[in-house]
Amino acid sequence: MFRVSPMWRKARAFTLIELLVVIAIIAILIGLLLPAVQKVREAAARMKCQNNLKQFGLACHSFHDATGFFPRGGRYGPTGDWNDDKGSWLVFVLPYVEQEGLFRLVPNIDTTFNPIGVAQGNAAFLTARPPMFRCPSDSWNLNWGICNYVASLGPQCAGGGCGADPNQFLCNTLPGIPGSPDHGNSTNSSDIRGMFNRIGAQMNMASVQDGTSNTIMLGETLPETHDHFGDNSWARYNGGNSHVTTLPVINYEIRTRERCSSDPLRSAGNWNVSWGFRSRHTGGANFVFADGSVSFLSANIDRNVYQYLGARADGQPVNRP
Repeated sequence: MFRVSPMWRKARAFTLIELLVVIAIIAILIGLLLPAVQKVREAAARMKCQNNLKQFGLACHSFHDATGFFPRGGRYGPTGDWNDDKGSWLVFVLPYVEQEGLFRLVPNIDTTFNPIGVAQGNAAFLTARPPMFRCPSDSWNLNWGICNYVASLGPQCAGGGCGADPNQFLCNTLPGIPGSPDHGNSTNSSDIRGMFNRIGAQMNMASVQDGTSNTIMLGETLPETHDHFGDNSWARYNGGNSHVTTLPVINYEIRTRERCSSDPLRSAGNWNVSWGFRSRHTGGANFVFADGSVSFLSANIDRNVYQYLGARADGQPVNRP
């Protein structure tokens, strides 16, 4: 009896139910895979961010080797004119982060690093956006000339100006950390609790009396959450680059850039809550200590310990996490 060879039989098609099952399985696999991919991507971004911070930390040390002091957080003119912009610390470390060409665009720059170069008026300079200025985890306004890496004021008093100062008590009640000029507005280094301020206080290694491995030098912030950050503000002494304190908890949530909004405790314009270190990283942020080492500090760090790590001369024993 003649039989049709199996190879000539018509292949059976998937039923609709079988096709839906296959699609569902694929969807489940994709759902399982995406979090893993995102986790790997964030780990890479966090590592890149740490490397950027490390480069800035080394640059500050190289600056110190060349001049005998760390770069000033910012500087305005000798007459105290707030419109006489002499630039931020980021300007003066440019030669040490392979940005010599950009540094030379500063008008009247002094090669001895005395802060007489005016950080304004040169469009090519102000609009520069070196990739290392931005943390890959933060995609806010990538077309702006801003930097995610900031110099630390430590536990400096910083009134918010909005009638809501929940963190002010930390700057004047802890042993070894007395009250201090609001916002670090002093040219006298003894008035500054941290390593930098915006108007020219000068620190050196001898200023770090608590030990370089236990003193925060630089850290991360989110420009979106600090009202002093604006387009082209990276070079400006008053552009947010050195007015960040340890008073707010790490990654404290800010919801609006409006000045003294209806919710001042979440306003970027309330300096008592917005002048803090924060990142898009889960659970904390990256910091560079005065010895040049990089550490990730948890958002759950003990608040007193955090203040002592921010202060350079409190004289209190503290164990770095």
